[in-house]
Amino acid sequence: MRTAYRVETVRAAEAELMARLPEGTLMQRAAAGLAAACCSLLGKGQVYGARVVLLVGSGDNGGDALYAGARLARRGAGVTAVLLGERAHEGGLAALRRAGGRVTGPHDDPYGALAAADLVLDGITGIGGRGGLRPDAVPVARAARGSDAVVVAVDLPSGVDADTGEVAGEALRADATITFGTYKPGLLVDPAREYAGALRLVDIGLGATLPSVPDLEALQHEDVARRLPVPGAESDKYRRGVVGIVAGSARYPGAAVLAVSGALRGGAGAVRYVGPAGDAVIAAHPETLVHSGPPEQAGRVQAWVAGPGLGEGPGVSVALDQVLATDVPVLIDADGLRALTPAAVRARSAPTLLTPHAGEAAALLGVPREQVESARLAAVRELAARYGATVLLKGSTTLVCAPDLATPIRVNPTGTSWLATAGSGDVLSGLSGALLASGLPPLDALSVAAYLHGLAARRASGGGAPIAASDVAEGLPGAWRDVVG
Repeated sequence: MRTAYRVETVRAAEAELMARLPEGTLMQRAAAGLAAACCSLLGKGQVYGARVVLLVGSGDNGGDALYAGARLARRGAGVTAVLLGERAHEGGLAALRRAGGRVTGPHDDPYGALAAADLVLDGITGIGGRGGLRPDAVPVARAARGSDAVVVAVDLPSGVDADTGEVAGEALRADATITFGTYKPGLLVDPAREYAGALRLVDIGLGATLPSVPDLEALQHEDVARRLPVPGAESDKYRRGVVGIVAGSARYPGAAVLAVSGALRGGAGAVRYVGPAGDAVIAAHPETLVHSGPPEQAGRVQAWVAGPGLGEGPGVSVALDQVLATDVPVLIDADGLRALTPAAVRARSAPTLLTPHAGEAAALLGVPREQVESARLAAVRELAARYGATVLLKGSTTLVCAPDLATPIRVNPTGTSWLATAGSGDVLSGLSGALLASGLPPLDALSVAAYLHGLAARRASGGGAPIAASDVAEGLPGAWRDVVG
């Protein structure tokens, strides 16, 4: 599992470790890993004679860049340090000069060196930076990004917020980020994630000093495989779990079909569909148990999914009230979210799960959509706390947050931009409901569903082709096999 920690936690872990090590050890470890990563990015045999520019701020981040630059200079690279802070790390400057590196003065022109660079190291701000780049650093950062050089961020792209993933001003977009000790939340969450490029973690020995519970975590194949339901020899369709789906309308029958598609491929033993799109559902999936309604008369289920394609008629509130009155987990999506109140969710004894996209989340919180998109971690935490629900916030970075805010937020690492297509959320809802019905806890059900959903979309896209929501549903068995295989 990939884990991330806030800056305050990282600094405390570093201080504890530094107290037991000779002075400068952590910086040298970071610089060694950074230099090795730069060598690999330049390519074997391409370090000698390579032109490297260091953008150096006044903090330890600049020191890491200077020491790494000294290592590259000793291997034959031509290294130029552009000093952007009021002061630079003295030891790093001395090391670079001893290795034959060049240091620009405050009145030197850095743009010629940037135009000719093969690789640029961004050591301007690092994890302590807030509020975007300072005005004097902006033209240099733009020149670096406008060059043909590979831009490598030192620990974190300058100008992004390490804790929140927010980008409040101008930031330097990297092709790769070499981060030290542990991932930081901003590296995994948009919009900052888009500035980080390819991620590489350098171990500097922090593992023993970091808390056992991170701030963020991202599942990987083996984590998902451990959580997937596996039928036993004595299993039948009821023991495997029955999921009820309240979805679709005369206007949107496809939403019901897609939600059922996701549920049937999500490990449930049976799917009970309730709603007016029964004919469409049966035509597509004859194994579905169809009931015209109301939900309370449809039969026993282990979880409910309500909302996709329901429209805005008076029956929406009635159906929603009936599923919320049950004692099983309930997932509310799409049109069901419009009829929801915090009081209705908090009154339940069984778990409730909400799966909004940014626009729906903004409506639930009463804020502009742009605020949700720019501060996704804050938005998902606020939704989970206000509603007492487990919340999956869809988008370029899908986040899953439990109502207990001491539990790490899950960030989904799979997916593709081609998932931004009508109906893909309906498939995700059905898949999540099936995993709930099979017995997975809400946090696991949503994060495993998001992982498989994103993986199926990647498979269907085949590396970059457009896909439809039905392609994602059809790709779920293959994604499941990839994970368990």
